Amino acid sequence: MFAKLREKLGGPLNRAPVVSVLRLHGAIGGGGGLRGGLNDAALATQIEQAFAPKRLKAVALSINSPGGSPTQSALIAARIRRLALEREVKVYAFCEDVAASGGYWLATAGDEIWADDNSIIGSIGVIYAGFGFQALLEKQGIERRVHTAGESKSMLDPFKPENPDDVARIKTLQEQIHQNFISQVKSRRGLKLADQNLFTGDVWVGEGAREVGLIDGVGHLVPKMKDIFGEKVRLNVITQKRSFFQRLGAPGVQDVAFAVEERALWSRFGL
Repeated sequence: MFAKLREKLGGPLNRAPVVSVLRLHGAIGGGGGLRGGLNDAALATQIEQAFAPKRLKAVALSINSPGGSPTQSALIAARIRRLALEREVKVYAFCEDVAASGGYWLATAGDEIWADDNSIIGSIGVIYAGFGFQALLEKQGIERRVHTAGESKSMLDPFKPENPDDVARIKTLQEQIHQNFISQVKSRRGLKLADQNLFTGDVWVGEGAREVGLIDGVGHLVPKMKDIFGEKVRLNVITQKRSFFQRLGAPGVQDVAFAVEERALWSRFGL
């Protein structure tokens, strides 16, 4: 009786092809202060789990990120590629609302990149933003005293007038990171990229991103995986365990600070 039932169902369940689904949702932050953000240390276990199943056919990345730390973006993408090569499985990236800046860096970990018609893609650039409070201190009659060993130690101090030498220095650093970003995109997208300048920090939407080669097409995760691996494909969704205080919904000071920074990143794309 059981043999006939298995035959009717198309064979044992454990013979169905497995595709792990790894969610990369949110801003990308360092492993220290930005506890709510995506970072390599926090995602390491989840990424390992995504590549662990014995009948694994592919890993699907569900990406919804406005960017953040370039270093953490690079570390996460590199970890995914390293395991993909070790397990010899293909990685598919699926972009939701936004895969911009560091979010697009994550998408380049995929061998193929898919998006929705309305997805915002690109922003291949580097940004630094800050504030200047020197006028406020002067108005309030506050004198700030800073002593350093090393003339560049107080670079871009928000409580001092902007120094042209500091601006030149930060632009040099940004250019180095920008070139690393460009190299990542070119190495992963290769000849798919259109013969035009895609690295100005501009963004494209849906089909427009496909036309310039930043994505492979418009498509959604579940139907695309069924198209490739069949209706019986088993999606192994990897979930992140939350801490006791996160389950209680009790935010800490770092959580609040991250929420403000993350809100600013999303707002750049009208979200």
